Amino acid sequence: MDTREHCAAFRYSLIAPIVSRQTPFSPGEIKATLEEIASRHYTVPGGVRTRISIRSLERYIAAYRKHGWEGLKPEPRTTSGPTAIPKSILEMAAELRRARPERSVEQIKYILESSNAVSQGSVASSTLARHLRGLGLSRKELLQEPTGRRRFEAPDAHILWQADFQHTLYLPDPSDPKKRRKAILFAILDDYSRLIVHGEFYWDERLPRLEDALKKAILKHGIPEQLYCDNGAVFSSSHLERICGKLGMRLSHTRPYRPEGRGKIERFFRFVDTSFKHEAYLQIENGRLSTLSELNDAFSSWVDGYYHTREHGGTKMAPIDRAKTERVRRHVSLVELTDIFLWEEERKVDKSSCISLYGNTYEVDPALCTKKVTLRFDPFDLSLVQVWLLGKRFPDATVLDLTRKALEKAPKQECAATSDINFFDLTEKQRRLALPPLSYSGKEVSHD
Repeated sequence: MDTREHCAAFRYSLIAPIVSRQTPFSPGEIKATLEEIASRHYTVPGGVRTRISIRSLERYIAAYRKHGWEGLKPEPRTTSGPTAIPKSILEMAAELRRARPERSVEQIKYILESSNAVSQGSVASSTLARHLRGLGLSRKELLQEPTGRRRFEAPDAHILWQADFQHTLYLPDPSDPKKRRKAILFAILDDYSRLIVHGEFYWDERLPRLEDALKKAILKHGIPEQLYCDNGAVFSSSHLERICGKLGMRLSHTRPYRPEGRGKIERFFRFVDTSFKHEAYLQIENGRLSTLSELNDAFSSWVDGYYHTREHGGTKMAPIDRAKTERVRRHVSLVELTDIFLWEEERKVDKSSCISLYGNTYEVDPALCTKKVTLRFDPFDLSLVQVWLLGKRFPDATVLDLTRKALEKAPKQECAATSDINFFDLTEKQRRLALPPLSYSGKEVSHD
């Protein structure tokens, strides 16, 4: 992600509590929310830690509502300022603060100067303090007493979703049935109802798996106000930030070293271990469940026919019943969703109107020679690449040399084998009785 995209992602994270809100604000609530956001300190792109004024927040909101994601990008700059403090000196200062959090900035500056690490007067106290705050090393943050935590729950269904991966069990490896391969579950849970809006097993926990599951969840249940997840590399990717920004969905992460906020999804995973996992292993040992497709069929039956229909210990209601809401949810078509989930990369066009993308060579509009353009593409199909410059779409790139057809292999559809009646056959019957037809953009479809 370039600097402008990074800045847009930061600005969207500030205004997301307001622009992603689907329920009406009460009188004075927007003002109170803006004041609360403006009262905090933030590390802006570039490493500076500061506050954001209410006026700036209002400007970001107006720009987003008028121009969407593009409106949050700053105007391109041609120059950038020098680094105020060398990295090696900043690391020394950070270590001095970590060793003794009580040390003031003046004391740290004195130590650096006295040890000849820096020359007298070459480092400003205000600059050093700003960098330490940006690293989360202010005296206030390091010395503050831990505060108690209260139990949180979203006010209604499909306002807040929690998502995470779980390393669940092992299946026969498709490339060598004598070996076992880890099957990883990705689940998205509705905070209020504990409904699993989508859950699926994959062979890895890379970004395309998250995208696949999130697409399916949004198509089934609409767009939530907020997606809450941990700080893993997949969840912290710039691509996911951009997707959430374009969907008008707030992306938030667990605070470092404080996993308690993900308690609901962790509790669901524990239930998977105690209820689903041993039944799955029984069918694996009996030879009735051997492929990823069969495992996902069994999981869908278990979720909809058993987990969703039983009383939840925390809410005292079945998730399928608690998920019913009168709120009107935002939906998006499959075509729009596919476009939003396209990957983006920046490339500079050479003098012969050509660009290179993951080993492939393409030709673009000659008017774009020597310019840096944005390429939008599906990682499963590199034969079609969109070309954009400053928010304007140009003719798609023409393939000259397609050495690599895809970044990711599309998931293979495996045929499920027939088997005798088992626990998952029973839950599948219950699933068919419990679930109403799904609706995709107003059109009912079968669960089969």
